[in-house]
Amino acid sequence: MTDAPTIPIALTIAGSDPSGGAGIQADLKTFAARGVYGASVITALTAQNTQGVTGIHDVPPPFITAQIDSVFSDLDVRAVKIGMVARRDAIEAIVAGLDRWSPPAVVADPVMVATSGDRLLAPDAIDALRDRLIPRATLITPNLPEAAALLDDAIATTETAIVDQGRRLLALGCGAVLIKGGHGDGPESVDYLIGSDFTVRLAAPRIATRNTHGTGCSLSSAVAAGLAKGEALEAAVRAAKAYISAAIAAADRLAVGHGHGPIHHFHAVY
Repeated sequence: MTDAPTIPIALTIAGSDPSGGAGIQADLKTFAARGVYGASVITALTAQNTQGVTGIHDVPPPFITAQIDSVFSDLDVRAVKIGMVARRDAIEAIVAGLDRWSPPAVVADPVMVATSGDRLLAPDAIDALRDRLIPRATLITPNLPEAAALLDDAIATTETAIVDQGRRLLALGCGAVLIKGGHGDGPESVDYLIGSDFTVRLAAPRIATRNTHGTGCSLSSAVAAGLAKGEALEAAVRAAKAYISAAIAAADRLAVGHGHGPIHHFHAVY
């Protein structure tokens, strides 16, 4: 044992992206960029790149459980980010692990569709998301299409409709909802942070780039990193949005792939 200072630890539970722009790989890059030690539990292996997803190989739930227990039994995890979970039985394994280890903060990103448009979530898993995982989350971070899908509703196009959907998602039992506005229109990308007694409008200039691969994964990971460092929820969300906005703005400095390229996770470094 050394006298080295303790570094905050965050855990991502998500799918792997072999091209490095989304999923586990994006989460770990985000944790590192935000000054947090990252651990990972892989829920699925994907065959994908900046142009699309060509295959998904699910990790058996007992092995998801084994990964969760190996991390929590040794590391002091202060926040958990949950991303792609394609099947109901995997969600059940994750919820059981959260109940067993009780991490202080859980950020759930209900990943349903990749940036390329490929569907990542089995239909029978949506009910498990609503009924089992969302009530266990400190924060959920759906984009506009995901919020609509979770509610079996049309995609919201006005601020009133977005906030209404946020309130309805909050009623599913999570602590707070961050509805991401990246799929919206207009000169600003506006997110809405909604809790039981507050609504915060978070606006940033909309950046014209096709290189947005992994944006949602990285935003939820940036929030989890802030929570792992002990930041209050609103402060963690504001810092995460500023980080992602800068990473998107710098994305065109990279030349990775032939489709929707990744954001620049380490824009502050190189």
